[in-house]
Amino acid sequence: MRLAASGAAQYDRHSTESTTQGDAVMTRRGAGISAGIMLFIASAVFDVLHAQQAPMAGSAASAAASTERRNWYNDPFFALSHAIADCPVPLGPMMTRAQMEDDAHYRAERGTTCWLAHKCTKPNSYMYDPEIADAIHARFTNPHAFDGTSLWITVQRRFVYAEGCAPASFDRHALQQQLEAMPDVEQVFVRIATGTHGAMPYKTLAEPDRQPDTQPDAPPQ
Repeated sequence: MRLAASGAAQYDRHSTESTTQGDAVMTRRGAGISAGIMLFIASAVFDVLHAQQAPMAGSAASAAASTERRNWYNDPFFALSHAIADCPVPLGPMMTRAQMEDDAHYRAERGTTCWLAHKCTKPNSYMYDPEIADAIHARFTNPHAFDGTSLWITVQRRFVYAEGCAPASFDRHALQQQLEAMPDVEQVFVRIATGTHGAMPYKTLAEPDRQPDTQPDAPPQ
């Protein structure tokens, strides 16, 4: 009887230990499964958030690209002087991609008008612009000719635009005459402000959508 009781006690102890070990294993397995589920959920949430953010990032990049302004056609645009530090830089030939695409047809049409009218030897008026810019560079070599001014030159379709800031004493008419005397220049537009604040007589790079104070001799920009 004692042997039987002893055997029963040993069986109960082993059974209890086995049950305890089994519970521990199940607990560990359960914890592992729970951790796996949590990782799966976290991964799914990350994927959803990433999927939502990707179009937003793409939209932001697309919006930035749509408003970026560049000199797409490499029209001559350069500074003659820069003595007035806070003079607004002209917009010049800078435009958005949409503006560039919209302008492509008109550039081709306007550029060939001169040649079709037998007034130009080159098939497109814009082909004269680099040579005109070189002539302006060569003409204005005196480093003191524009002291106290900040002036920029844009050349487009044989039109020359002189824009920037200068004191009231600066001889704007003389500058216009000098530019008009350049070979192949068709028209010259001088848009020079006496101040650096408020509305300027030209479109600026800082505020490209702000309309300038128009002048009677200036074509629409």
